[in-house]
Amino acid sequence: MAEIPEHLLKRAAAAREKAQANQASNSSSSEETTGQTTAVVADENPIEEPDEKAENTLETIQSGLAEKIISSHIAPNRGLWIRVASKDWRETAQFLKDQLDCQFFDWLSVIDWMPSPYGRELDTEQDIEPETINLEEQPIEWGYTGGQTRFQLICRVYSISLGIGIMVKADLDDQSPRALSLIPIYPGANWHEREAREMFGVTFDEHPDLRNIYLPGDFEGHPLRKDYPLLSRRMKPWPGIVDVELMPGEEK
Repeated sequence: MAEIPEHLLKRAAAAREKAQANQASNSSSSEETTGQTTAVVADENPIEEPDEKAENTLETIQSGLAEKIISSHIAPNRGLWIRVASKDWRETAQFLKDQLDCQFFDWLSVIDWMPSPYGRELDTEQDIEPETINLEEQPIEWGYTGGQTRFQLICRVYSISLGIGIMVKADLDDQSPRALSLIPIYPGANWHEREAREMFGVTFDEHPDLRNIYLPGDFEGHPLRKDYPLLSRRMKPWPGIVDVELMPGEEK
């Protein structure tokens, strides 16, 4: 399961707090009217039930791969994340398929964690002009399992027999991002790796045919990297601006 963007999590949290406040206010007003004195107790920090399936799966992975697991994360009833080094990328996938029956390959992609130097956000119509870019280096914030490099390779595999999905991440070298292809294990990774090379510039060693899927063969650059300039957004307002719907209880 993909990670939920931070801004959506914040909106959801704010909406829950507002709903709880309104509920408490309404309950208080009702009690004053009827003369009842029933106390309403709100649990602000509900304790999530442990996910035994994910915990047992992680224990098996840690026993089999040992020090190759750099870090891990369990989101109860949502999934399991593990992070490995790029040199252990294929070996990890092989272990998950052989030992945990992860026969289903879901998807593969790349994450560029570097903050955009062009100030690109969901609610901006145009990118900041080059002369106004703040060149001060911004700190990188990683998602689940953390990270040490700008680029991370990520894939999701699923064990139908165990009923659990596993997200695997690997830190890639910033200057020459590369990893072994997963095609010998999961043939379905073919076009996912081609897209990742085309859009992010990641090389997959032993891939049989890393041709472009979307762009001309002589196209220069990798459009999904954060530092790739989308010139059309600096020439005129972007027509494809994302219209984010308000969360329940959020005022316009």
